Amino acid sequence: TIQRRVAMGRLPIQHSPSVISLQSQKDQGGSEGSASGPDPKRKKICCACPETKRLRDECVVEHGEAACAKWIEAHIKCLRAEGFNV
Repeated sequence: TIQRRVAMGRLPIQHSPSVISLQSQKDQGGSEGSASGPDPKRKKICCACPETKRLRDECVVEHGEAACAKWIEAHIKCLRAEGFNV
């Protein structure tokens, strides 16, 4: 209860207009997911092209980067096809 909170040195928190305004923007989809933010449907680069990534990584570990140009290029081509600028 309020009397108990006051007695313990705690007052009920009151929302200022700025907090309410920010909360209502968030609830309405305000700046979250706007054009300046990342597209939530788009894959992250680390998760795109898992097959070519695995082949590239295995080759580099076993043979070194210089010997794996074809797998590196295949992975880059896949990433570009997914819309990444690499």
